[in-house]
This record gives sequence, structure tokens and C-alpha cells, in this order.
Amino acid sequence: MTLVATAHERGITTLTMDAPAKRNALSARLVDELADGLDACAKNPSVRAVVLSHTGTTFCAGADLKEPPNPYTFVALMRQIVAHPKPVVARVTGHVRAGGLGLLGACDIVVASSDSDFAFTEVRIGVAPAVISMPLLPRMAPRAAARHYLTGETFGAAEALTDGLITETADDVDTALVPLLDALRRGSPQGLAESKKLLNARVLETFEQYAEDLVQRSASLFATAEAREGMAAFIEKRDAAWVR
Repeated sequence: MTLVATAHERGITTLTMDAPAKRNALSARLVDELADGLDACAKNPSVRAVVLSHTGTTFCAGADLKEPPNPYTFVALMRQIVAHPKPVVARVTGHVRAGGLGLLGACDIVVASSDSDFAFTEVRIGVAPAVISMPLLPRMAPRAAARHYLTGETFGAAEALTDGLITETADDVDTALVPLLDALRRGSPQGLAESKKLLNARVLETFEQYAEDLVQRSASLFATAEAREGMAAFIEKRDAAWVR
């Protein structure tokens, strides 16, 4: 059974994360299947754009704490989306947490339902949103990023739109996607690829400059006693020892 379902219609390939029981958490296997799907889309001349979607009420809950991907592999996945020759559009109808926000930052366009919500929960388990900062910080408003990184608060789609995290919010995401995907179908392969290069040059420079440092920083944080306590508290659904 695959964790990523693939569908193709009139030049648009949809990659659907299909592990709802685990809230589409980023396991090693899910990350590998997404990378394989994106690679196939890049090589297929009939694909004009890619939609990244999900089943269940959660787009992505972040890293799978029990079966996590290698951090270099996850960084490679985000970079693959940013550097992909086809536009990648995220379709969000539900919750997005932690590493799932890294996927949104890597995508070119994000359309989210008006009842979707978001949170950078890393600070609450003793770590930091290190590697996902590469695609996110160049796109988000600095003051908004500071609040969300430091508080871990849950915020809604309207605020995510203002903050630069998403592109559009709508009551019916699929209806909102129709004109957007039709517009992408009208783009030439060369025009789309070259436009993406212009848009994402700064983000790719961030990957080149900071990927190694941020992977190492993330790994060192997860190895600390404080992070172990934070992850245990999360799994056990209790407050961490430092909560006052």
C-alpha cells in the first residue's frame, strides 16, 4: 500500500499524501514516495503543474517522531519542490503543523480552506523550526514569523494569508483551484520553468548557504535531554516539565 496516491488530469498531476491515521506525518517512507512522485512529474512532458494534496483532516502533522526521515532527505525534498521545473500548488483543507509548514513554504502557490489552521509547534517540544526556515523565512513577514516561531500558537487561514504563508483562502478550495489550474495549463513549459527560477532564486541560495548548518543544528537539538522530555510529553499528551 502506497502512502502517496497519484492522479493525472489535463496536464495536472495530483500527489495526495494518504496516511490519515498518522495525520500524514513525515515518515521516511512518505518523504521517499513524495520525492519519487515529484521526480516522475519533472520528467513527464505532459505534466504542466503538480498539486500536493492530502486525505483526512490534517495536511501534514510534521515529522513522524517514531519513523522520522533522515534530515538530509527531508531537506532534499523541500529543495526538490523549490527547484522543480513545474509549479507545485499545495491544496490544504485542515491542520498543518511543524514540518508540514516546510512543505507549504517550498510550494509555489498554497490554497487553503478558510477553516484550516497552522502552528509552528517545535518550540513546545524543545527544538526549533530549523531546516524548514529555508523556504519559509524568505516568504513570510518577519514579525509574523517571530510571533509564530516563539509562541507555537495555532493561527487560522486569514492570518496565514496576511503573514505570507499561503496564497489564497477559500470556503471551497477545489472551486478556487479551477481557474488557477486552468491558468497554469496555459503556461508554456519553458515559461513556467524559467519564471520559477526567477521567483525562487533567493530561496535556493538559502538552501545552498545554510542547509548543512541547519541540519546539524536540528540534529543537535533533537539529541538534548530537553527535546527528549518535550517529545515524551507530546506523545504522552501531558505538559512538559518546563511548563509553568
